[in-house]
Amino acid sequence: MTLDSTTCYRALRARDARFDGRFFVAVSSTRIYCRPVCTVKPPRRENCRFYPSAAAAESGGYRPCLRCRPELAPGNASVDATTRLAQAAASLIEDRVLDEEGLDAIAARLGITDRHLRRAFGAEFGVSPVEYAQTQRLLLAKRLLTDTALPVTDVAYASGFGSLRRFNALFKQRYRLQPTRLRRRMKEAAAAPADALHFELSYRPPYDWPAVSAFLGARAIAGVETVTDGAYRRTVSVMLEGKAHRGWVEIAPASSKPALRVDVSASLAKALPPVLSRVKGLMDLACNPVEVAEALGEIARRNPGLRVPGAFDGFEVAVRAILGQQVAVAAARTIAGRLVAAFGEGLETPHAGLNALFPSAQRIAGLPYGRIARLGMPGARAKTVVALARAVADGSLALLPNAEIEPTLEKLRSLPGVGEWTAQYIAMRALAWPDAYPHTDLGVMQALATRDPRKTLAAGEAWRPWRAYAVMHLWHSLTRKD
Repeated sequence: MTLDSTTCYRALRARDARFDGRFFVAVSSTRIYCRPVCTVKPPRRENCRFYPSAAAAESGGYRPCLRCRPELAPGNASVDATTRLAQAAASLIEDRVLDEEGLDAIAARLGITDRHLRRAFGAEFGVSPVEYAQTQRLLLAKRLLTDTALPVTDVAYASGFGSLRRFNALFKQRYRLQPTRLRRRMKEAAAAPADALHFELSYRPPYDWPAVSAFLGARAIAGVETVTDGAYRRTVSVMLEGKAHRGWVEIAPASSKPALRVDVSASLAKALPPVLSRVKGLMDLACNPVEVAEALGEIARRNPGLRVPGAFDGFEVAVRAILGQQVAVAAARTIAGRLVAAFGEGLETPHAGLNALFPSAQRIAGLPYGRIARLGMPGARAKTVVALARAVADGSLALLPNAEIEPTLEKLRSLPGVGEWTAQYIAMRALAWPDAYPHTDLGVMQALATRDPRKTLAAGEAWRPWRAYAVMHLWHSLTRKD
């Protein structure tokens, strides 16, 4: 987004939710920066400075507003190549790759030089990757101090700081207050349940939760996922600093605001940045639904808040795509459940139906394909699953949101048994590519009343660059009862 000051100020005056997270306003008279939806009285125009990210505002010497809480602003989806590159790097920073492996490793994963990465990152966020990472750590700490009962020491380490002393010093320097000042009253903190941490992740309305949860529910893997009582729940395993952090998450609509309520098991406290980042991707919280609906036109009229569910784990979704080749959704779900039962790890949770972790790429890569075929699929498809696992395990294939599209698609297509439908479905969900278009999908062709993939492909030209959202609307039209 180009930060035109006149447009930004008008959005600020109107508290326009469409611009939430797309820019931040810093007020020179107070040295505080806010979201454009902040409920305080709008500042005078001459006192406003507009920044593309919270990190850029903090780099300019401003501290976050305690009322609108900039750390709660939604992210931004894009089809621009440079923007997606920067956002892919930001996602890896949230996964703590910068802390563990350095900037060179992020650039290598994205297939570019670190110089090009710094240039693209600065153009998108207005700061360097290191400055961005520092702000993200501070904002997460601010959120944990405000919303949880975690001890301050645990907050420091969960946010990615190497020492409590460094955390206290930087927090005081940047925000001009001690961390304990953001604590809830001790009685409230003591009353908070110890088995889970509670968060709210904002989105730009509208958000069609019933459709998104129904999509995930129809594909829920036994033992790994459930959708019951209006909530989506799943087991989680995140590798961080060489250690696997295991637990569960629960996601449901917040009661009175445009946000999703996210409960995270306390066992994941030290892996919160990547867990929350992946929840955002899974639920497509960076989408600007108004922009998408305007581009799609009539096809999106009945469900303007429909999202493209992403992936908590790219490998898991890719395996599901392979298992779903030429079979019904329910059949693929059954085989995926058998895969988990045979090769997944057990996990105790307080939720009925959640008792296993999806097997890792490393686990599947070491299996003979015959053991997988015995779960109820053709041998060729089992070979494809193993080939995929080996490519992910050895690092030659990275199934990450906002990854470079064409090189990743080329790598996927080079795997035995991966055709265009499978590659596009993986791009749609695991890579979060908004223009992915599995035009040979039987459901898409049925919704368009044709059996000719060429006509389906031609029809999709009108929906660029948001064809993945068009696919979701076409699929939803087959189940809608109206």
